[in-house]
Amino acid sequence: MKRLKQLMVGLVTAMTLITGGFSTLGTTVTAHAASTNSTTVNLQAKAGIAVDAKTGQILYDKNSDQSLPVASMTKLLSIYLVLDAIHDGKLKWDQKITVNKATAKVAQNANLSNVPLRAGHSYTVKSLYQASLIYSANGAIEALGTAVAGSPHAFVTKMRAEAKTLGMTNAKIYNACGLTNKQVGKLGYSNVKGSTENEWSAADQAKLAVALVNKYPEVLKTTSIKKMWFEKGTSDATKMENWNWMLKGLSASYSKLHVDGLKTGTSDAAGANFTGTANNNGNRIITVVLHAAHKSDTDPARFKQTQKMMSYVYNNFKTVTYKAGSQITGSKTVKTHDAKQLTAKTALASGIKLWIRDDQVTSNVHATTQLKSKLTTKQALEAPVAKNTQIGTANISLKGDQLGFLGNMKTTKVPLKVTQSVEKANIFVRAWRAIVALF
Repeated sequence: MKRLKQLMVGLVTAMTLITGGFSTLGTTVTAHAASTNSTTVNLQAKAGIAVDAKTGQILYDKNSDQSLPVASMTKLLSIYLVLDAIHDGKLKWDQKITVNKATAKVAQNANLSNVPLRAGHSYTVKSLYQASLIYSANGAIEALGTAVAGSPHAFVTKMRAEAKTLGMTNAKIYNACGLTNKQVGKLGYSNVKGSTENEWSAADQAKLAVALVNKYPEVLKTTSIKKMWFEKGTSDATKMENWNWMLKGLSASYSKLHVDGLKTGTSDAAGANFTGTANNNGNRIITVVLHAAHKSDTDPARFKQTQKMMSYVYNNFKTVTYKAGSQITGSKTVKTHDAKQLTAKTALASGIKLWIRDDQVTSNVHATTQLKSKLTTKQALEAPVAKNTQIGTANISLKGDQLGFLGNMKTTKVPLKVTQSVEKANIFVRAWRAIVALF
């Protein structure tokens, strides 16, 4: 029955997109392509955000600081911690995890997204990881959380700590999967209302997604899988079909957007949520939609709204790449102290890519220099300093940009180096300068 329901969902969604929804998407793209100076998106959701996947540069924003239920998008934070444990050697992909009764009860609930885990049975970390990301299996991620931390509550403690580290300022976390406190049964908290569920803001979700794809880009190999079997060849065999319908070939895909992740989330309180990512011509962005319409299981609203944001970004912005060794106005030189030369030439120590609206020009890119305090005297670079030494950061911003970067930052920091040796002036030169300064 579950597979039949999924088939019907896919057919109805496809027809919806072809006859109505998809034409809306096409209209949106055409309008953006024809009007490249458009500065907004008519996002039909409570909150949303689009950011560059590397720098966190904000490209679109609607109520992104409003805290809202996130449902199964929670699993991206849990997966982040699972990958931490795997990379630290605390878990292994082929390691078997035995499922306890409380977790099995959640996993056996056919009204929730699940693979049918059995109490006392063991499953590999990899199979539970895949089920969590592809099929949004609630019992699977709870089993992984317990394996990482020892208990569901200990894992929640780790989630809360990691959220704070990632700068997720609005996070309220009660479980690893995103269900309500009542739905997770004994895995939940006795002193918390049954209707309580995880919530944070679209900006928080974007911070999490940026951290995840940068630290563990291999996650995209799994989030891009359209279908896979769980426990194939057994009585519990389950065909897992990805809930991200924007993947190539699925019902909400769009040929001009190369979507390969990340995670949906749905609940009565959350509506339809989606954290998406696309990589067009090497330019990867991340989008978050919170509380789009969810009139039925076949409603593609969250994907329509994601397509609006993605198309807006790719049609209205250009990217400018500054390679290591480049100079940016405002940070080309720094003052020196007790050096032969009064200034030293500087350049970026690493590269950076910025998005610039089509109504802006590259000369709007500007930087201010922030020197390392241990290398300065009287706010100037103290000689001697060897060539190519990193002396601080270039704090880069874009004139006319009101959105800035994730974390309420108006600039992004890039390491700055000197391109020449800063040699110390001899004692006579230093003495003469001191005398001149007196007058």
